[in-house]
Amino acid sequence: MPPAPTNGPGSDDRIINETDLIQTYLTPLTRGDAGTFGLRDDAALISPEPGRDLVFTSDPIIAGVHFFPTDSPADIAWKALAVNASDLAAKGARPFAYMLNLALHEAPRREWMAAFTAGLKFAQESFGCHLIGGDTDLTPGPLSIGVTIIGSLPSGGFVRRQGASKGDHVFVTGTVGDAALGLKVHSDPASFAELNAEQRAYLAGRYLRPVPRLALGDTLRAHASAALDVSDGLLKDLARLAGPLGLSLDFGRVPLSEAVTLALSKDASVAKLVLAGGDDYELLVAVPPGSIPAFLQGAAAAGIAVSDLGALEENIPLCVVRSDGTQIELHQFGYDHFSR
Repeated sequence: MPPAPTNGPGSDDRIINETDLIQTYLTPLTRGDAGTFGLRDDAALISPEPGRDLVFTSDPIIAGVHFFPTDSPADIAWKALAVNASDLAAKGARPFAYMLNLALHEAPRREWMAAFTAGLKFAQESFGCHLIGGDTDLTPGPLSIGVTIIGSLPSGGFVRRQGASKGDHVFVTGTVGDAALGLKVHSDPASFAELNAEQRAYLAGRYLRPVPRLALGDTLRAHASAALDVSDGLLKDLARLAGPLGLSLDFGRVPLSEAVTLALSKDASVAKLVLAGGDDYELLVAVPPGSIPAFLQGAAAAGIAVSDLGALEENIPLCVVRSDGTQIELHQFGYDHFSR
């Protein structure tokens, strides 16, 4: 029989078995949590703290859909965890643990796996959580990374997506449209020639490494009637937040970065990317009028910029108008996996 493959000099340095992958690269991400049993059991054990609720969410990312197969493993890992932490941020929860289902097209090289787990380590330290379990598989399809993240908040503090009322003002954190333009910059280096290298790097970074707005959690629980994160497009997620209500959105109220503002000044169609592009992972928050001063104070204390997009109303549609009062027409409000 031929000798067993090795990972020594002259080999392609691929990981040769699942146990090696798990114990060498994934077990250190548990940070020694006794309830993970060193990732040698089929399940993990969590004991919730008294007076706190657990919040679960799962949002997988797939090569060719949510990221490029050629992206840095560290960037892929960051995004896989960040998009899930963002869902918790919108609920007013803080992440503390996550499970990882990693479906690989082939046995990974050690260099790739080391970079991927280094990216996960940085992300989990940034968000305050650690790995507690999951699974690894080979797939005939593209690389798929499924994260189920678990958060915690004071009992009764969960902020729902539905719950906004007539008269509530809708706020958005940060700036909008950066990731949509960042995707174009990342995939086509010749796009937006008017932008300098620093601006292009900023936009690409916003696409590759979204930052969940976890610091706003206390303020959301205290003052928000509803919230969700902007993943599929500002207008699509705004429609989800509004439910049966509507809002006439003045495009001038939408907060834009310097890079997006410059691109928009050269090409008016950039407005549609801002409104429907998605991947920003900012938060949309509905706040009752009487709670606005306290909400603004809390956001400022958390170091998170927020912008007022206007008040929700009855018997009007969700629409966007320019400064001259004309409406911006959109055929699609945002991204949909099943629409073409």
